[in-house]
Amino acid sequence: MDSCAHDLEATYAGHLDVLMRRTTRALEVTGFTGLLIHSGSPPPVFLDDQHYPFKANAAFKIWVPLTDVQDCFLYVEPGRRPLLLFHRPQDYWHKPADLPESYWTAHVDVRPVPDRASARPHLPADLSRVAYLGETFPEITSWNVGAMNPQALVTRLDYDRAVKTPYEVACLREANRRGARGHLAAERAFREGGSEFDIELVFLRACGQREQELPYNPIIALNSGAAVLHYQVLERTPPAERHSLLIDAGAEFAGYASDITRTYAHDSSDFAALVREMDQLQQSLCASVRAGVDWRDVHLSCHRLLSELLNDADIIRCDVEKAVEIGLSSVFLPHGLGHLLGAQVHDVGGFLRTPEGGEIPRPAGHPYLRLTRVLEEGFVVTMEPGLYFIDALLEQARADARGAHINWARVEQFRPFGGIRIEDNLAITRTGCENLTRDAFAAVSAG
Repeated sequence: MDSCAHDLEATYAGHLDVLMRRTTRALEVTGFTGLLIHSGSPPPVFLDDQHYPFKANAAFKIWVPLTDVQDCFLYVEPGRRPLLLFHRPQDYWHKPADLPESYWTAHVDVRPVPDRASARPHLPADLSRVAYLGETFPEITSWNVGAMNPQALVTRLDYDRAVKTPYEVACLREANRRGARGHLAAERAFREGGSEFDIELVFLRACGQREQELPYNPIIALNSGAAVLHYQVLERTPPAERHSLLIDAGAEFAGYASDITRTYAHDSSDFAALVREMDQLQQSLCASVRAGVDWRDVHLSCHRLLSELLNDADIIRCDVEKAVEIGLSSVFLPHGLGHLLGAQVHDVGGFLRTPEGGEIPRPAGHPYLRLTRVLEEGFVVTMEPGLYFIDALLEQARADARGAHINWARVEQFRPFGGIRIEDNLAITRTGCENLTRDAFAAVSAG
């Protein structure tokens, strides 16, 4: 048994216990006696007989690691083993999923059902005090469930979900290892002259996953494409001149995501130096986090450090405090520093003040920050500072007072490279953090 399999075997039962305690408490407070969770169904393409790729409901897959079987149901009631109604249709158009046999199945009552309607007799006759989580579908209206996605219950579950169990961290470690294999292969493909499309194919092969199995479509941007934060193009032809690669791509394991970004220079000592300096900045930020730290403070610290780096690189010409005060650093870093990570890439609960709700505001001038909570032991977050040369933001700055503080000749030198982002996944501890991504790169490189 490899170390990952051992970790999953050893921690899954404890994970279920934690989920059951959290759910029991949330049900008691909100007045429900049980929880029914749907795995989901892929939506149909408009006026077509095809469906979009299936993505399992995160609230479902945190209980059982089924990511590719639609129309399953999980029934959770305090004091009982979870009941999984496993969708296994009598079908000759598609291959029905095999009944699962894995480290987790001994802890769950698994019953096959051929369709959604057939699931109903396996559930309690009275569902009037049961909460349903998932997209609605025609049959559910006749099941007389107590409530559909009740907000008070969802908020409590989302708040608790920010703290990951040891099982979840083990899944995230493996997702990072798979992602690291993909990234190392992608870098080789870049060095060998591959197109964006070529690089993605190499990434997929190294991860061992299809694109629809990944937590998100990879961002693979050569040259100035890196200035588009969610660059979605995969050019089939390599560029005439090769400057840089920004690859933001993760893998998935047992329903949990990695979210990793790396940036590489092709043949420019100046840009390569800028990448190294950004890597050092990112690592200093990683070293600053631990339980009890307000993530908003880390984000603002990033802007001060970035302003210092921009000054040292002769990209801006004003002191750090001035650059932060007038929003000059935001011209080069418009997005948030990171977010919660788990069964969703942008995991839920990042703004919640308490289990009852309420929102912790973002700092003024930083509208795209996705996490405002004080870090707790067990949080898993991304750390992803960036430095970009985005035409639209630069032209806005040129038109106002900020433009006088920008070295435009230096900007023109770096425009062809697009930008830099370096992103790791961190499991927060009492005294610091476990860098799941750096550890994964080291393990894959060594093995």
